[in-house]
Amino acid sequence: MTKTFLQCASALIVAGNLAQAQPSPRSEATVTVGGKTISIKYSAPSVRGRKIFGDGGLLSQDPTYPVWRAGANAATAFHTDADLDVGSLNVPKGDYTLYALVKDPNAWQLIISKQTRQWGLTYNESQDLGRVKMAMSKPAAPVETVKYTLTDQGGNKVKLQLEWENHVASVPITVK
Repeated sequence: MTKTFLQCASALIVAGNLAQAQPSPRSEATVTVGGKTISIKYSAPSVRGRKIFGDGGLLSQDPTYPVWRAGANAATAFHTDADLDVGSLNVPKGDYTLYALVKDPNAWQLIISKQTRQWGLTYNESQDLGRVKMAMSKPAAPVETVKYTLTDQGGNKVKLQLEWENHVASVPITVK
């Protein structure tokens, strides 16, 4: 019995260490406003000394470039329990996929796609619900790993922020 317990405990430790060692671990950003949840599920790649944006950057090698899956591995999932205004785009409650148009590394557009559950290197423009311009800024220090945040701003307002490398892109969300 003790041997079986030790084997199970060892297996769990190894599995946990492998999960932490993944180059693009799964991550999630969630906020609840007025009892309604908004969430983003994504895989978070790291810079690891590579050039990411612009000509010759890592993303320019993707078959969907200049559209980026806004994460790694499977496409970035976006869920809302409420109808939203994302920037100037009306987004009915439901499930979507997020992409970003990054051709100009200093002027991104957030793409909300109606297509869901696809691999990140599969993109179909005809499935776009719409696109919105993102406000761009620079982080105080380079951001090694992709990070999404959803911040409650009060008054049914949320800020969606995407950070990576030397870029911070954000868009306001209003919960209806």
